[in-house]
Amino acid sequence: MKLKKIFQRKENKYLLTQSQFQSFFDDLHQYMSVDQYGLHTIQSLYYDTPDYYFIQRSISKPKYKEKFRVRSYGIARADSLVFLEIKKKVAGIVYKQRLVFTYEEYLNWEVSGKFSDQLTSVQIAREITWLFYRQPTLSPKVLITYDRLSLFMADDSEFRVTFDQNIRYCTENLALDNKLSGKLVAPEVGVLMEVKAMGAYPLWFTALLTKYHIQKSSFLKYAQTYQRHLFKREELLNVV
Repeated sequence: MKLKKIFQRKENKYLLTQSQFQSFFDDLHQYMSVDQYGLHTIQSLYYDTPDYYFIQRSISKPKYKEKFRVRSYGIARADSLVFLEIKKKVAGIVYKQRLVFTYEEYLNWEVSGKFSDQLTSVQIAREITWLFYRQPTLSPKVLITYDRLSLFMADDSEFRVTFDQNIRYCTENLALDNKLSGKLVAPEVGVLMEVKAMGAYPLWFTALLTKYHIQKSSFLKYAQTYQRHLFKREELLNVV
């Protein structure tokens, strides 16, 4: 399967209890299929400035915001594929571009800060280079890990539903080969559902949301981690 490198869509989030999830998932499964990866682990290494400029700006809900992260599926090995991603949100539309590296290539890039001659003309590589030129203090700040189930429709590739559980964070050993489990970001959260679509929801999906009394949430993984854990830690460091 060809790896998709450019995404454009709307993303909405919903919080479900564990009991809601199981019944909702059973109904949803009548219309959608679990993708080829099944239940899998995602690791996202978020970069930010020392004063957390990007996440603070994101929390303020501007019309335009962006972030940079490096993502792996499972614990990375030298030959694992990882994704360098710039994610932007403009007037409610999410745009994501990503560059595919092996983990070893990413580690080399992290040290040198330079892309190979073959990549210097690639648009996303140029955008990443420009981002780090504008924000030279960008560095890994937190590793967020979670377990995901992703569902799709055979006749509508633009409509996807994902379920994330055991959302945890780590601020030590910030590397994608980190085997530490981390701490839960929000212990009270059962399942985070994300719906990715460009157009209107299918009527049957809207009916399921109504049936299970599921409403939109503003739960953002990095924002919640910052507000609940990183911000408090920074306050304590500043006091000391």
